[in-house]
Amino acid sequence: MAENSKKQSMLNGAIILAVATVIVKLIGALYKIPLTDLIGAVGRGYFNSAYEIYTPIYAISMAGLPVAVSRLVAESVALGNYNNARAIYKVASRIFLITGLAGTAVMFLIAYPYTHYVADPRNLPAVLAIAPSIFFCCAMSSYRGYYEGLRNMTPTALSQVIEAVTKLALGLGISYVVLRYGLSQFNSGGMVFGRQASDLSEAYSLIYPYSAAGAILGVTAGTVFGLLYLMIFHTLKGDGFTRVQLVNSPKADSNRFLAKRIIAFAIPMVASALILNVTNLIDTVTIQKRLATAIQLNPDLIKSMYSASFAASGTLEKDFVKYLYGTYGSVLDFRNLIPTITMSLGVSALPALSAAWTVKDKRNIRVTIESVIRVTMLIALPAGFGMAVLAEPILSLVYSNSADIIPIAAPLMTVYGLATFIMAASSPVTSMLQGLGRTDIPVKTLVIGAVVKIVMNYILVGTPRFNINGAPVGSILCYIIIVGLNMYFLLKISKTRVNFTSVFMKPLICAMLSAAAAWSSYSLCERFLSARLAGISAGGIAGKLLSPNTFSTLFAIGIAVLVYILSLLLTKALSKDDVTMLPKGEKISKTLEKYGLLS
Repeated sequence: MAENSKKQSMLNGAIILAVATVIVKLIGALYKIPLTDLIGAVGRGYFNSAYEIYTPIYAISMAGLPVAVSRLVAESVALGNYNNARAIYKVASRIFLITGLAGTAVMFLIAYPYTHYVADPRNLPAVLAIAPSIFFCCAMSSYRGYYEGLRNMTPTALSQVIEAVTKLALGLGISYVVLRYGLSQFNSGGMVFGRQASDLSEAYSLIYPYSAAGAILGVTAGTVFGLLYLMIFHTLKGDGFTRVQLVNSPKADSNRFLAKRIIAFAIPMVASALILNVTNLIDTVTIQKRLATAIQLNPDLIKSMYSASFAASGTLEKDFVKYLYGTYGSVLDFRNLIPTITMSLGVSALPALSAAWTVKDKRNIRVTIESVIRVTMLIALPAGFGMAVLAEPILSLVYSNSADIIPIAAPLMTVYGLATFIMAASSPVTSMLQGLGRTDIPVKTLVIGAVVKIVMNYILVGTPRFNINGAPVGSILCYIIIVGLNMYFLLKISKTRVNFTSVFMKPLICAMLSAAAAWSSYSLCERFLSARLAGISAGGIAGKLLSPNTFSTLFAIGIAVLVYILSLLLTKALSKDDVTMLPKGEKISKTLEKYGLLS
């Protein structure tokens, strides 16, 4: 195996990707907050509309290919066929080049009809600005898939961070320069990008589409810099194969045969991406349509349910649907947070499981599957339960300037919090099935789950007494079906039996203790501070920090983390295999074993 492959265990690689994901998320927040301040809600509208057409084309262009490369490379390396691994990378690079060019061409071709007949003609600059990024993303993925197959997650992680940093710096910079340039044109003679503006408001209206396109150019530039990093890394570091390994390796398969294998492996995942994107689009439409139906059937009930929020926000009756759907959207960022992190477990597990499956290493197959599921539960259960019991405090902390949405959003967040462990398991379990070569199963389960989701949306969201509260039910049932069926087939195909107590029960008990500690410590702290700080007022950051809710929420999270760690050790919820796969795991496991803290 390549030298760099030996350096990263499955969990070690997952940690690298998870840390990169958290950094990218933080950079994303740092990007969107000042961007919104800079170009306003109108400019963000142009920005978001470009993404709405970009995302499905990007997903279809990319779907399956990086996973196919990762699995086939891992399989070749496990068999000692290093020449084949390199040949797979070269063939994949050409396929990615074709798909990248095709995706970008499609974006350019549909830019005009999409903006003029579906979105808004003023969206054209932003759509054109983002189109080239499909090509650069595809080019990056040939490198990422290759190194992930070699079980080296560092290039993927660093390229993601570089991409995000570039987007932040250049996106905001270009957007600001375009905005200032447009304003200078207006101040010089009233013309803004070739059109006359009668006043400052009209000038901003003419500037925002181009300023949003400038921000989008930062996104495209990020993909360019991410690709440059990977090209330089590959040139300087290579893949770690030694001359002896290559000389003793069997002859590579023909390019035609490898291309067929890559495409055959990727096709089911392309179908999954297509189904998922269509389902998400239908989901978006059905929720809003059925909300409108619910309001039409019993407007008085809807008004009475949310009268305080409608009054506080000044929402007109004609905008009730957008208000409720927008509130639901504010919860989705929290819903997607933990699954985004646990996704890294699946990416890292796929090549490890593929290698073990190829050489019929039953022990490593069992250890990998059990460790991925257990670590997913160890992360998702406490985070989800904490999100559930602290839903209102967390929302009050994040949306302090939009307090009117909290009474509606908090119950939605509580429901999603309790089901986070199911949603967080979806990507890792799917990846492990793909590692076993069964890319067809996730497609079939996705179709079943999607149908259930759409039907439940239609029934529940359209019922006045449920309305927007019915939306999480459809999503959760969809994930239960997908994860349940995928897990069944994963264990059946791999002929693996997991330790139910170790994988599920111990993390569940620890998570419940942690959630109880979070809820009780928040309640006690908030009551104590409310009494002590009564009559004290402050503005700005100081006022926010002195807020009983802010301090109590952060205090409760800290107590919950401490209780969770202690309960994990006392219940021996961690196994030696899990700890050994961590950075410096051998040393840590010996210390914990010494005190009898590992199962």
